[in-house]
Amino acid sequence: MQGKGSVGEKLRSVRESRGLDPARLAERAGVAVALVSQIESGELIPSLAPLLKLARALGVRLGPFLDDHEEVGPIVVKAGTHGRVVRFSDKGTPAHSDMDFFSLAANKAGRHMEPFIVELRPSTGEAAQPAAAEGSAHEGEEFLMVLDGEVELAYGTQLHRLSAGDCVYYDSIVAHHVRAGGGGAARILAVVYAPL
Repeated sequence: MQGKGSVGEKLRSVRESRGLDPARLAERAGVAVALVSQIESGELIPSLAPLLKLARALGVRLGPFLDDHEEVGPIVVKAGTHGRVVRFSDKGTPAHSDMDFFSLAANKAGRHMEPFIVELRPSTGEAAQPAAAEGSAHEGEEFLMVLDGEVELAYGTQLHRLSAGDCVYYDSIVAHHVRAGGGGAARILAVVYAPL
């Protein structure tokens, strides 16, 4: 179901290196045991929030789940070479994703921020309704800049509509949900900071 070096495989590797079984990790992270098992098996594309909780419970940053190896020096990413894609889901338990994340700092050792180019695809059906404020919440901060298209950010009880060139910086502890708006696809620059 998942390729070598996938997020699930790396999660399992770090969990096992810490001597934890899935139940103990789930308890530490405050997530369901089934979620840990589904991520590790590749059955589920996780959203960023539970992955951050799992990383914190394991005492690592998000980077070890996304990288193949670590570099100490600067990481240079040339235009159009964003590297491999990491898919996260913005839904409860899907096996597909509306968001593709292209890491801009893959393999940077000891980083405290996770910069991405994110491609957002429009949702269909019930999910096409305005973004709900019950989105994810986790410790940290996020910065988003819309590069192309329109984006909706539900933040707490507020709904913000952003267009190309608009930016937002917010505390991630408040429930938030980001999605393509206006019925079309969108692209954003996202920088996520989550304390260890």
